[in-house]
Amino acid sequence: MAEGVGAEPQFGRPAPPPQTGWERLSELWQRDERQRYPEETVNIVKSAFTGGVVGWMYGGLPAFYHARKAFIERSHGELFQNRADAVQSAHRAGLRSFIRYGWRWSWRVATFVTIFNMVSTGLSVYRNKSTIGNYASAGAFTGALFRIHLGLQGLAGGLMFGTAFGIPAGALLMIMQKVAGETLQEKRNRERRELYEQKLAEWQSRLSVTEVLGEMESNAQGGPETESARESRSY
Repeated sequence: MAEGVGAEPQFGRPAPPPQTGWERLSELWQRDERQRYPEETVNIVKSAFTGGVVGWMYGGLPAFYHARKAFIERSHGELFQNRADAVQSAHRAGLRSFIRYGWRWSWRVATFVTIFNMVSTGLSVYRNKSTIGNYASAGAFTGALFRIHLGLQGLAGGLMFGTAFGIPAGALLMIMQKVAGETLQEKRNRERRELYEQKLAEWQSRLSVTEVLGEMESNAQGGPETESARESRSY
C-alpha cells in the first residue's frame, strides 16, 4: 500500500524547461497557467498594431492636407451657402483621402513589421540568443518577400533595403533591452528556470507528504497484527 501511494506522484513530476529550438518555438503559441501568451507573442501583436497606426498616419496625413488644399484650389468658382459649408466640404475631401491612402500604407507597414518581428523573434527563440544577425536576416527576408513580384532586380533591392532596415532596428532593440537589464531571451530563461524550480519544490513537498502518509497507514495496519502475535506467543 505504501509503495502505491508513494509511487503515484512520480507521474506528476514537472517537465524540465524546453531544451531544443523547436520546443521553444512551439511554446510561443501556448498559454501559461494564467491563460496568458508569452511576452514575445504579445510584443508581435503590439508591434503590428503600432505599425498599422504609424503607417496610417504616414500615408493619411499628407494625403489629407494635399486633398484639402487641392479642393480649395478647385472650388474658387463654386458657390457655398456659407463659410462653414465650404470648410466642411474641404474637410470631407481631405478625410476621404486620409482614409483611402492611410489604409494603403497602414496594412503594408503592419504586414512588414509583423513578418519582420515574427522572423527575428523566431530566430532569437530558436537560437536562444539575440544577435544583430537575427534582425538583419529578418529584414532581408521581409524586404525580399515584399519585392519578389518585381523579379530578380526587385528581389535584390528588397534584400538590401531589408538588411539596411534590420541592422539599425535590431541594434536599437538590443540597446533598449540591455538598458532594461536583460534581453527577452535572458528574461524568458530566468522565468522558465524559476517556474521549474518552484514546481519541482512543490512536487517534492507533495511526494514527502504522501510517503509519510503511506508509512503511517502501514504502521496502523501492522499494529494490530503485532499485538495479536504477542498475545498468541504469551499463550
